[in-house]
Amino acid sequence: MSALTLEARRVHEDRHLTDRLIAQATGAAPSTARDWLAGRSAPTGARAERLIELVEITDRLSRIMDPDYIPVWLARPIEALGDDKPIEVLARGEYRRVAQVISELEDGVS
Repeated sequence: MSALTLEARRVHEDRHLTDRLIAQATGAAPSTARDWLAGRSAPTGARAERLIELVEITDRLSRIMDPDYIPVWLARPIEALGDDKPIEVLARGEYRRVAQVISELEDGVS
């Protein structure tokens, strides 16, 4: 089983992201994300990059909020992102914009 398959499973199980959210963040179809979760395939190229970024974002979020809330936060419009949803910003490959917002949240938690 590939490391990326294991990471997809981890964000699904530990961070409570649905196959649809994983698909949305990576630009894959929900059926493709389900194949990753089942170990039938693994992401490659830009989808692999988006998954790695999603993993990092959810890892950081898990340090400042309940994991059950992570899917909600990712799917809601965030003022600091120009009212874009973080999941959509990640899907566009704008990881650093989301990371900056999380950094500000982390600073507020300290």
